[in-house]
Amino acid sequence: MKFNKICVVGLGYIGLPTATVFADQGIAVHGVDVNERAVKEINSGNPHITEPELDVILRRVISAGKFKASTKPEKADAFILAVPTPFKDGFIPDISYIEKAARSIAPVLERGNLVVLESTSPVGTTERLSEILAEERPDLNFPHTNIGIPDVHVAHCPERVLPGKILYEVVHNARIIGGITAECANAALNLYQLISKAECHITNARTAELCKLSENSFRDVNIAYANELSYICDSLKIDVWELIRLANLHPRVNILRPGPGVGGHCIAVDPWFIVAADPANAKLIKSAREINNRKPHYIVEKVKHAAEKLKSPRIACLGLSYKADIDDFRESPALEIVEAIVHQKLGEIKIVEPHIKELPKALQGSDATLTSLHNAIRDSDIVVLLVDHKAFLKFDREMLKEKIIIDTRGVW
Repeated sequence: MKFNKICVVGLGYIGLPTATVFADQGIAVHGVDVNERAVKEINSGNPHITEPELDVILRRVISAGKFKASTKPEKADAFILAVPTPFKDGFIPDISYIEKAARSIAPVLERGNLVVLESTSPVGTTERLSEILAEERPDLNFPHTNIGIPDVHVAHCPERVLPGKILYEVVHNARIIGGITAECANAALNLYQLISKAECHITNARTAELCKLSENSFRDVNIAYANELSYICDSLKIDVWELIRLANLHPRVNILRPGPGVGGHCIAVDPWFIVAADPANAKLIKSAREINNRKPHYIVEKVKHAAEKLKSPRIACLGLSYKADIDDFRESPALEIVEAIVHQKLGEIKIVEPHIKELPKALQGSDATLTSLHNAIRDSDIVVLLVDHKAFLKFDREMLKEKIIIDTRGVW
């Protein structure tokens, strides 16, 4: 298959970097997003997300005429769907964004096209994608019917990248490519070999879907073990950080570090997709998710207990993003904790987040104020470290004297 033009639907943390990497290889790329403001910013060469070097590559491919964005799909040889897959109430997977994306590209599909789902998805979603396309385009044959060679190939290739390193990992991380049929997988393999410098492994779509979910659930289970140890250590008056350091001296032990919870769109969400698919057997995965979900509430209670000792508590909350040195707040336990502290009116709240210029919508209109690290620590009685941004690791530790410290990351 030849890919002279690619259409990428969803220009967020995955879609936009992926689109620019393909465009940087000289392939014409048309990006699609429902956010008109984001589309305008992208076309002006200004990415609406923060990712190292993304602005440089984006401007380069736009100047070269290899990339443009709009709110509507165009005809192309391949379509990559990189839209959100959140969950509904009760932790039920919500694939409505995928369904809308599928219906949006259906009118421009042609024989010989390839459709790839990159969004992390519940098992069976790629087949459902093929069914939706067939509903919209009964004139075309799709692979889920198992009737001859399909007119349009459909495959799943889950993203496996780390924010802050996306542009490198899109190219250098191994790819898992799952086709509804073997021919579909081979078509997608041809596409990703245009940019990948790592091995690409072919399988079926359902295995590829569960593979991504399993990767993130593995991380979640291991983090839950560390967080459960932190509960136990607090109860037994043991320093959890020292305990883990000593335990990890064993050559076959590698306990992760506990934190304020688990955030991001992947690890905090994907395990629920497995639980929803097979609740009778996903007992450990569900328990881990519950342990990690409990952690933000546990930290809030720590802050509340400290605040109750003071007449007029002043609280500095350091960090809002879900991990260090990024501006991504999706499923952020730090943001959840600060929202609870503000809502419960535990004191005068000073917030430090070096990656934003204004508070997230959830905190706008509250009494909390966004300020500098120096001012927040100087003017507070309680200092709560929620995110281990590099900016929080280099300052005069003398400022912390006589402060109540709640270090959820174990870096002080």
